[in-house]
Amino acid sequence: MTEAHVFALGLALACLAGVRAYLTVFGVGLAGLMGWVDLPSALEVTSSPWVLGTAAALALVEFAADKIPGVDSGWDLLQTLARIPAGAFLAAATLSDDGQLGTGALVLGGSAALGMHLIKTGTRAAINTSPEPVSNWVASAGEDITALGALALVFAHPWLALALLLLAMLAAATLAWWVLRWIWRRRPRLRAAPG
Repeated sequence: MTEAHVFALGLALACLAGVRAYLTVFGVGLAGLMGWVDLPSALEVTSSPWVLGTAAALALVEFAADKIPGVDSGWDLLQTLARIPAGAFLAAATLSDDGQLGTGALVLGGSAALGMHLIKTGTRAAINTSPEPVSNWVASAGEDITALGALALVFAHPWLALALLLLAMLAAATLAWWVLRWIWRRRPRLRAAPG
């Protein structure tokens, strides 16, 4: 794998951590454990049974919590403490040849995870203002599918996975903007309606 591919892989994993940190860690560890990919030495810890079990359990909790309007926003706020360090670690560990985590790679990964986390959190907060529950389920399922698809693609085609992940999050942000705009335009009509 070329240095450019390794860079894209590290950045894509950091972005994925900003959306679904536990699922990403579980996917990386499982890929290493099953021998689907040769993990860099700093990432080998993710294939530990303890890390795999913990990541799987937390991914299931996140899957459920993310479907409940309001709870998902609280969960996202709490997960700021996990997603950014996870993204920093995944990027730095991927970009590390000798197992030492470089400061620049940690900052790059943390920044990528933070950017994706802010888009996800902002989008979900905007969707939660919608009066119907379907949009929340659709957004959460879309994030699940995007994360799983990108995770499946990331090791074989990291540039493509990174591009698709960024496009999906841009589409989600655009959708949230449209929902907010629609709600904002309907507000005066809702207040003026006889109750």
